Parts: sequence; structure tokens; C-alpha cells
Amino acid sequence: MIDKLRTHINEYFIGKEETVDNVLICMLSGGHVLLEDAPGVGKTTLVRILAASVGADFGRIQFTPDTLPSDVCGFSIYNAKTGDFEYREGAVMHNFLLADEINRTSPKTQSSLLEAMAEGQTTVDGVVRKLPDPFMVLATQNPTEYLGTYPLPEAQLDRFMMRLSVGYPDREAEIRLTRNALEGKDAGSVTPVLSLEELKELKGAVDRVHISDGVIGYIRDISALTREEPGFLVGVSPRATIFLAKAAKGRAFLEGRDFVRPDDVKAVAVNTLHHRVVLTSEAKMRREDPDAILRTLILKAKVPMD
Repeated sequence: MIDKLRTHINEYFIGKEETVDNVLICMLSGGHVLLEDAPGVGKTTLVRILAASVGADFGRIQFTPDTLPSDVCGFSIYNAKTGDFEYREGAVMHNFLLADEINRTSPKTQSSLLEAMAEGQTTVDGVVRKLPDPFMVLATQNPTEYLGTYPLPEAQLDRFMMRLSVGYPDREAEIRLTRNALEGKDAGSVTPVLSLEELKELKGAVDRVHISDGVIGYIRDISALTREEPGFLVGVSPRATIFLAKAAKGRAFLEGRDFVRPDDVKAVAVNTLHHRVVLTSEAKMRREDPDAILRTLILKAKVPMD
């Protein structure tokens, strides 16, 4: 089923197999994704294709400075006929939520997503409402144009399993996707290849992937090294350790295995950790690359033999 899903998505989202795999890893592992890249590279298209491919309910909210928390979580409105307050659903009441340009809205509205992302529920007027199952947030932001934006705080960045960049396609891929667009083969024409029940089965299979204590210890050692790194003002949290273990299980499943290898950890570590670390002022002045530092730390960690 997962091979069928990968092939189907790559027919529409051309030339970005690695990005597709990482998004699938997050989806299967119950994580959320922050897509950070220039406008027009297909971030929104990827989310729409993913949702359509599994027959999921898709919701989109375009964040602007005047977007309110009630737009995200919903609100209660008084019904004069019945004399009761009725709940009107917000954008979170969908299986897949595209939070477009999340850094263009106020911190108050950004924070309204925290409960939904962490606990799969939302609270409106004291009433807790469960979100659809499965539920996944895929947020986008432009990394270059910061005028009028509100950078996400570390606490909210930490809720995303991965931060990914789509990047520009190569020549052949851009020709193919242009041809597809001209012929009407776009996100709007995608048909489901899996059902939501089958997606839940796949997520259950990922939960059953075995990860040894040795590999968990290896993940913890990588996390500890980020806390000791002099170039980092802030290392990664225990939540990052958990997310890295879950992502490694998703990657092992994607590779057709029911157990995690250290190579699975290495494959997903940078994308899982780089948005959780903060460079010191000195490191920023030296223009150091946090990804390069993370790769060095991963090589320092002792690889388990079991």
C-alpha cells in the first residue's frame, strides 16, 4: 500500500522523491510538517495531492495578521430560535490542515494550533472537542521575506516533527510538471489510491516497528550532544528524542523493514532536529551552518552494535 501511495504522489509531484518520503514518514508517524521554501515551488500542491491520495478531508487556512484563534479552532454562536449556543467548526476540523504562511499571523493565533498539534483536540468555551483521526498539520512559510511576519517561537517549532524544504526542480522535472499543468493533470485531478481506514492500518504497522534499547540510546546520545555543543545556544528537548525515534520507525517501515537500524536515525536526524537548535551569536557571526554542525555531532555519537 505504501509503495502504491508513493508512486501515485510522485506522478503528480515530480522530481522530489526525498521530500515526498519525508512527508510520508511524518504522516505515518503521527507528526506534523513545516514546509519552508520560496513561493511557487509546490508546497500547497504537495499537501493537496497527499490529502486527495488517501481520500482525506482537506482544510486550508490562509494566515494573515487579522486571522483570529476562532478561525482556527471554531467558535460558539447564539441561536435565537433554540436559545442555545451552537459550535461552528474551525479549520482544525479536517484530517489534513494546510496552515499557509503561518508566520504571517499573530502569536496568539499561532498558539491556537498548539493544543490541536500536541493532543489531537481543541477547547472552545471550555468544551473539549476531539479532532478527526487521522489529523495532520502541514504549515508553510517563506524563509526570505520577513517584513510583517511573526517568527515562530521555539515552543511551537518544537511541535513539528520535521522542517522540510522543497527546492527547485531540475530541468527535466520542471518540463514534465509544466506539461502536466497544461494538460490539466494537477492536484485537482488526483484520485484516492488508499482509504482513511487503510491509512490507519499503515500507521498501526509503523507503531509495531521494533526499535531496540540500543538504538534509543543512540538517539538520546545525539540529543545530548546538541545540548553540549558550544555553537548552540539551545539544544534539543526530550520531545525531539521521541520524535526522532518515531521518525526512524517511519523510515524503517518505508524501507520495508519491521525494525529500526542506526542508518534510519541518520537519514531523518537533520530534518528532525535542525529547527529545534539555536545558534549562539558568535556562531551566527561566523555564519556557521546548523545542519553541518548536526551532521558532525551525528558522526560523534557511538553507533550501537545491537
